[in-house]
Amino acid sequence: MTELGFTHRFIAGTSSRTLLLLHGTGGDENDLIPLAAGLDPAAHVLSALGKVREHGAPRFFRRLAAGVFDLDDLRLRTHELADFVQAAALAYAIDAAQVTAVGFSNGANIAAAMLLLRPATLARAVLLRAMVPLTPDAPPDLNGKSVFLAAGRADPMVPPEDAERLAAMLRGYGANTTMHWSAGGHALLRDDVDAAARWFR
Repeated sequence: MTELGFTHRFIAGTSSRTLLLLHGTGGDENDLIPLAAGLDPAAHVLSALGKVREHGAPRFFRRLAAGVFDLDDLRLRTHELADFVQAAALAYAIDAAQVTAVGFSNGANIAAAMLLLRPATLARAVLLRAMVPLTPDAPPDLNGKSVFLAAGRADPMVPPEDAERLAAMLRGYGANTTMHWSAGGHALLRDDVDAAARWFR
């Protein structure tokens, strides 16, 4: 449905928890729903479609080149997405204090940006193939928040040092950060999904 500012899907769960699903470039609001069922089958699911188009491919914010982000657009889109989560919490009567972002690639990057710019939006985050999206002007307080990062040792889009830098940044701001490495590249492996599911439990 196209309401609350974003095309999205909402699937009611049986717990007070909500998974905010954020797809990668070229994906849509349906892509990560099977993943959600494996991570937290009792959670509500709120899955958004990115509003930016890159040669027709949906994204959550613009980039100038591979790995080079339009930071003004990133800030704008991050606040826009955080506002959507707040509106959805009211519309669907979900607990705004129990939202976990689950993002892949571009979706993971905007989830990381929400932690850095609008930390109250998320309690936890699963960042799959993420890099540092930006450096915040003011250090956010991430104490009490938990973050799982999954990175690939052979990822051509997110070099290992970039993933390590994001983990170090989040830890520096107080987040309880778990880093998982796989031998793969940018695509997710079963190992990544299994490790994320163990982290959830």
